[in-house]
Amino acid sequence: MKKYISIDIGGTAIKYGIICENAEIILKETLRTEAWKGGPAILKKVIGIVEHLIEQTKGKISGICISTAGMVDTKSGSIFYSAPLIPDYAGMEFKKTLEDKFHIPCEVENDVNCAGLAEYSSGAAKGCRVVLMLTIGTGIGGCIVLDGKVFHGFSNSACEVGYMHMDGSDFQTLGAASILSKKVSQWKGDSEDKWDGYHIFEEAKKGDMICNRAIDQMAEILGKGIANICYVINPEIVVLGGGIMAQEEFLRGKIQNSVKKYLISSIEECTKIVFAKHQNDAGILGAFYHFCGVNKKL
Repeated sequence: MKKYISIDIGGTAIKYGIICENAEIILKETLRTEAWKGGPAILKKVIGIVEHLIEQTKGKISGICISTAGMVDTKSGSIFYSAPLIPDYAGMEFKKTLEDKFHIPCEVENDVNCAGLAEYSSGAAKGCRVVLMLTIGTGIGGCIVLDGKVFHGFSNSACEVGYMHMDGSDFQTLGAASILSKKVSQWKGDSEDKWDGYHIFEEAKKGDMICNRAIDQMAEILGKGIANICYVINPEIVVLGGGIMAQEEFLRGKIQNSVKKYLISSIEECTKIVFAKHQNDAGILGAFYHFCGVNKKL
């Protein structure tokens, strides 16, 4: 059975492992990204990961699959834009560098697009024709999957919904998980490092009014943003992922009610809102599905 190296590069951690051709993950490990060291240092880490996994499998690797933060030129397998979180990341040529060094085919895709592919292929959106995937964490990322293919747009920049202008700001500034700690800290008069997302949700469940207010405001913004996107692309299903979505039970009703508030009934009744199935494995699974799609193996 063929084996593939799959690597998911995020701002905090690099998840990586080995996936069989039947999409079974047979090895999974994690190391810190240390994003502040910049793009060249991350590329060096990825080379080290590939060397390590090739050694573990005695060279029996059929492909290298990469999911990464930043805007990706999927043809060249390089990064053409990245937020300041990872300095000097734009211009990193993962595909060329890895193929030249290891003589193994490599494909690269944006991490949110990979998450969307994973949910379409074997997750919460399996078999759906028009899929909107949103990942909600430090920022908000988006992906559109049409009939099993990621819609990249004219310049590989489709569905960068976090930058949508909303209420005098933008979608991710107002609605991402990172806003919770800022609001709660400000309203309580505490330092920001005292409150993280987990702590806020735990206190909200105990009845803390300020924590509940912050979460309600976030859900309101998410509902409005989701509704605006739905007016444009009319998805069959909206899949919500990212770290904050671990609070599915607490958030589901709030977000659904907000979407219902902003979306006309004829569209809302035909739009299913679900939470991601693959969670932490979405990146490495999606990178594998992308590789297989490019190489006509699915």
